[in-house]
Amino acid sequence: MFCLEHETAADGPAVERLLDRAFGPERHAKTCQRLRDGHTPSHGLAFVVRLQEEVIATIRFWDLSIGGGHRALLLGPLAVEADHRSGGWGGKLVRYGLNQAALRGHRAVILVGDAPYYVKFGFSPEVTRGMMMPGPVDRARFLGLELSPGALAGAAGMVLPGRAPVLVPLLPAPHMVEEARQVAA
Repeated sequence: MFCLEHETAADGPAVERLLDRAFGPERHAKTCQRLRDGHTPSHGLAFVVRLQEEVIATIRFWDLSIGGGHRALLLGPLAVEADHRSGGWGGKLVRYGLNQAALRGHRAVILVGDAPYYVKFGFSPEVTRGMMMPGPVDRARFLGLELSPGALAGAAGMVLPGRAPVLVPLLPAPHMVEEARQVAA
């Protein structure tokens, strides 16, 4: 039986092994990893999918500051064991994670990833045009999504790790609540 759950501290080694298999050792040299090194995922926004006791998929979100004036989350890494990639777990994790982020009051998410995959969730390169990463990045893969309209309006400058202030959850958009119910079912 598959279970989508919050990642626990005990999952750390299994998640790291999964990420090594999915991305190889060069994953530690990527620009996005510089934003994660020495930090923990955003509170309540790291998830795993288990088959019995085995972690077969993972997604994490990280707090960011953009140019010192905007807050966002960094999505990634997202990984699914090769044997389970055709099961749709990547998409389920992305939708569930975005819904949970919105329910927790987060207003925007950015990532560096495969544009054809992430545009189906609403990500686009347009909202990241004024942003810079702390290292090289392929602009076509540097994508953003506003969970709240206008959340990234005027966002420009360097993207840096940064704990978001305590958020007061806003009432989520009705479609986000419905999608969260569908994913959880």
